Amino acid sequence: MPNRDAALGPLRILLVEDSPEDAELIADQLLESGLQASFECVDNEACLYRALSGQMPDIVLSDLSMPGFSGYQALRILREMYPRVPFIFVSGTMGEETAVNALQEGANDYIIKHLPARLPSAVVRAIREARSEIERLRVEDELMRAQRLESLALLAAGLGHDLRNILQPLLIVPDLIRDRSTDPKITRLADVIAECGRRGHEMVDSMLSFVRGSSQRSERVVLQRLFQAVGMLLKSSLPRDVELEFEVADDRMTVDANYTELQQVLLNLALNAIQAMPDGGKLSLVAEPCRDINGNEQVRIRVSDEGIGMDEATLQRLFSPFFTTKPKGTGLGLVSCHRIVESIGGRIEVSSVLDSGTTFDLLLPLQAAVSVEEAALVPSPIRPGRGERLLVVDDEATRLSLLGNALSSQGYRMRLASDGAVAMRLMQDAGLPDVVLVDSGIPLLSAEQLLMEMQAMGYRGPAIVLEDAQMPAFADGQAPAGISVHVLPKPLEMQRVFRAVADALGAE
Repeated sequence: MPNRDAALGPLRILLVEDSPEDAELIADQLLESGLQASFECVDNEACLYRALSGQMPDIVLSDLSMPGFSGYQALRILREMYPRVPFIFVSGTMGEETAVNALQEGANDYIIKHLPARLPSAVVRAIREARSEIERLRVEDELMRAQRLESLALLAAGLGHDLRNILQPLLIVPDLIRDRSTDPKITRLADVIAECGRRGHEMVDSMLSFVRGSSQRSERVVLQRLFQAVGMLLKSSLPRDVELEFEVADDRMTVDANYTELQQVLLNLALNAIQAMPDGGKLSLVAEPCRDINGNEQVRIRVSDEGIGMDEATLQRLFSPFFTTKPKGTGLGLVSCHRIVESIGGRIEVSSVLDSGTTFDLLLPLQAAVSVEEAALVPSPIRPGRGERLLVVDDEATRLSLLGNALSSQGYRMRLASDGAVAMRLMQDAGLPDVVLVDSGIPLLSAEQLLMEMQAMGYRGPAIVLEDAQMPAFADGQAPAGISVHVLPKPLEMQRVFRAVADALGAE
């Protein structure tokens, strides 16, 4: 009776059978039942390995006993290579005890050759059950992956605030160092510290943007300068037997991206390449113009190594979350790279040959080359303080101390408060300040409540609010009337704080 049950699609059925006549009878019966199938027949171990290596079958039907080979051997080989592919014994010599043993060994079913009527339905049921099990495992895997990513998001959100506070001194201290020394070596170290602090904050923002699904601010990135920065950062981790080579076709070539994120991508790929060359070799980073299939201009950034390479199975899973070939890897580095490149309208292509090396091509939209006219203007000098009274309110002790020291060195008279209640007590004891600088996340009294209380006390001076992008200073979007509010986004750089205070006082 034709099998109408159906949408299994075309099937590949592997027969392990030493009798051509029996194999033909099995194939005819399955085709007559309505199944769409192609058949391959093997009768020994070598042929079975060859058939399984070529393409995974949908099901294996095997005789129990053959000269020099057995169905049990075929079953063990199949389970080693494809644990989820169904296996049915089709034999004329299978008793009840043998059938039970076959099922215990991992077979899905058994059919007696001289009673073959049940064969088509058994094949359909076995294939469907196997596909359902594979789909169930896939869904469970996706659910587990989603749960792990959600846990990662919660962890990242919790760490973000603390990491910013830890990194904050790297932005404030360099200006204090420059004010106290004219030694070019010392000021150069201050510049390095400031750059590390700024990039560290941007990496925290990038991490939080990733888990929130939002994008980071883009800027025009000059690839020549980016490569120089990557080279400087790689020097400390570059083994002696690894040669580093950079090449940029045009030193004015630019892309529109977030500098820190793109730097993170190149560092990740470069460090992976170094680890893939345990015996040394050449690591190349090349940037050159190219065109896509539609003729649009692109930039190709190529990161290539002469390392151990990857097989096809590894390449297929390369950008899967938590997939890693490293004992201590997280499996998130390349996922992040893929996300960053796609967010700027690009794509990643990978090619690899075992024992020869791997190449990653980042294909990014090309931007117009930078010109001399686009060079940054030199900002005007910042007016120092003249003894104005400045109240700083911040619950982060390190930042509060650093702000107090830095602004005091600029000529301001400082009062420091760790929360809104302390600030109110200071003002009641010593009077109102000329300007107040308050963090948006202070406890006890919010920045908005503090400014409203100050307004009620008669304060009409300027206020500078330090604001996190994810924590607006004013819940209703409105600052208290009568107070001129200047919002200063975090992370803080001391020169921006100096200028904000000077501008706020100058506007009064």
